Amino acid sequence: MEKINSHLSGNIVTSNVAEAYSLCKKSSFGEQDEDKIRYSLPEALFLVETNKMQIFSKNKILTKEELLTKFKRIDKKIQIKYIVFKDLRKKGYVVKTALKFGSDFRVYEKGAKPGTKHAKWIVFVDNESEKLTWHEFSAKNRVAHSTRKKLLLAIVDEESSVTYYEVGWVKT
Repeated sequence: MEKINSHLSGNIVTSNVAEAYSLCKKSSFGEQDEDKIRYSLPEALFLVETNKMQIFSKNKILTKEELLTKFKRIDKKIQIKYIVFKDLRKKGYVVKTALKFGSDFRVYEKGAKPGTKHAKWIVFVDNESEKLTWHEFSAKNRVAHSTRKKLLLAIVDEESSVTYYEVGWVKT
């Protein structure tokens, strides 16, 4: 497969080449948005790192480092989000943004395709050095419960290892 040629315009990465549509259909990378495939920032970084995509800005191909610098201006948590995105994708999960749920990602069970099944988890990403109050924890749990998804806390340590905590309701 040839590399997907894509473009960064503002804070959006898009492509309209045949390879983009093919990878979207086959592996759920990107989402069709009218006549283009639109990528989340972590998806774009992952595809560049795995040599499946090159991203142009003003007719210049951007390196992963240049992308990371630009993406940090858009999303200050992009580095830890990317670590979690990459970890989950490498484990075979489909990972999508979850802004409408107020979380970082929504994650589909292995083999599930967005649009045919619902995501199983909503994921909140944080550094292990960050503190989470009971109020914040409760709010995250309520979001997961109200969207009928399981809450997955993804905690990234200083060595870039991820520990996941799945939180659910228990009826007594």
